[in-house]
Amino acid sequence: MIHTDLIASIPELLRRQAARQPAKVAYTDARARITYGELATSTANLAGHVQSLGIEPGERVAILLPNSIEWIQSSFAIARAGAISVPIAYEAALPEIAYRLGDAGCRALITTDEQMPKLQPVLEKLPAVRHVVLVERGAPRAAGERFADLVARVPAQPPRDPEMLDELAYIIYTSGTTGRAKGVMLSVRSMLWVTAACWAPITGLSADDHVLSPLPLFHSYALNLSVLSILAVGASEHVMERFSTQEAMTQLASGRFTVMPGVPTMFHYLLEAGKSAGTAQLPGLRLCISAGAIMPAPLNEGFEAQFGVPLLDGYGITETATMVTMNWPSGARVLGSCGIPVPGLAVRIVDPTSGKDVDFGAEGELIVRGPNLMSGYYNQPEATAGALKDGWYRTGDLARSDPNGYLTITGRLKELVIRGGQNIAPAEVEVAVGAFDGVLDCAVTGIPHDKLGEVPVAFIVPRPGASVSPAALIAHCKAQLSAYKVPAEVHFVETIPRTGSGKTMRYKLRDALLAARGAKGAS
Repeated sequence: MIHTDLIASIPELLRRQAARQPAKVAYTDARARITYGELATSTANLAGHVQSLGIEPGERVAILLPNSIEWIQSSFAIARAGAISVPIAYEAALPEIAYRLGDAGCRALITTDEQMPKLQPVLEKLPAVRHVVLVERGAPRAAGERFADLVARVPAQPPRDPEMLDELAYIIYTSGTTGRAKGVMLSVRSMLWVTAACWAPITGLSADDHVLSPLPLFHSYALNLSVLSILAVGASEHVMERFSTQEAMTQLASGRFTVMPGVPTMFHYLLEAGKSAGTAQLPGLRLCISAGAIMPAPLNEGFEAQFGVPLLDGYGITETATMVTMNWPSGARVLGSCGIPVPGLAVRIVDPTSGKDVDFGAEGELIVRGPNLMSGYYNQPEATAGALKDGWYRTGDLARSDPNGYLTITGRLKELVIRGGQNIAPAEVEVAVGAFDGVLDCAVTGIPHDKLGEVPVAFIVPRPGASVSPAALIAHCKAQLSAYKVPAEVHFVETIPRTGSGKTMRYKLRDALLAARGAKGAS
């Protein structure tokens, strides 16, 4: 059943929760907490002041903040002013920040004092960013409107509070795993459709839940689940500034939390911590949710066996306002798959060349149609036309389906390693490499080869104190994989680079290796 009552404008949802439960704590972080009544008042104040700065309906306001209550207040206030939110990762490099501010044509920026010294040169080159609102964090205090003053002071004008459902509300930049980031245009309806069709009916998210969220709020997964869905259902949530295995274990052990969303890497480290501590007690936790990257079946099985808590895996992308498929907590589950399509969505697996549907069990490109689709890429009509065809979004992800409709994501079209004409999905090889004793984390990518075109290579992070033999690892892979899929080389790294949503940035590992070899050859 789709909970269509949860699809409403941001002002309406704020009014609804403030009337129903004004004293209930809505969100907490490490420094503060805010009730639903306080949230409605503070966002009304901030919205009114944003309007008084001259921000018109439809103009863009960037959010460059760490995970915090202020982040959430900002996103709601921007909507109440009729403007468009442009979330930016707080740890983003300066060129990335400059690109997003300029590409989206932002008129205002909400950030912190500590960011201003490095941002000042950028802002001087972007005169369109007329106003800066500052959250107190770090020193010295920079010049600009003070966030704390604006949320506490009644403005001269009330918020516009438009009933925006189908208009552009968010420009969320893609992870940029295969190229320059694109601004995905999403509406409130597209976002809340996922709440109404997935989080509420499938995971049972409700006002009774207390959620622990370590997800980065600038990402669509977190904006959808950890910001908008919490408001829509009237739940409570603690927002971690960033994921920490120790802090997450401590919080979960308190018994306060019923749900934790995350990405596979987070659950991998929680499982390692649980094994090390020899404990399986996470009282009160009824469900964990994973999305953002492929969940290996051994990790899913190991986590559930260790903690006795269901870990539901799903598949989502920014262009579909997150979720496309989801595993249900009841009925049969196919571990290693990402579940079945969310109600209201249509999916097909097609041959990338012909566009024809493939047979069950055959690999093809996953394409999606539904009410949660983006309207396009901001200022990129050619990219939009290439991605949206006849109402279907071409994901660029490779998948298989079994006869019961359970989908398994096998990789990316652009990340396939083609060795002598044979296709190799890095994710499949990573499962084999990750199962080897002594491997804590890993990634597989392709590098050029004179005769074969490409060959796969493995990058591994050893477990602390472990000694991993490359020859033994390759022998292990030979026993698990077809010969052409076995890594030709093994390289040790300190960490595997990932996006905020947990997707592996394989190109960074490949580019670093090739650059090092180029520099060595030139020396």
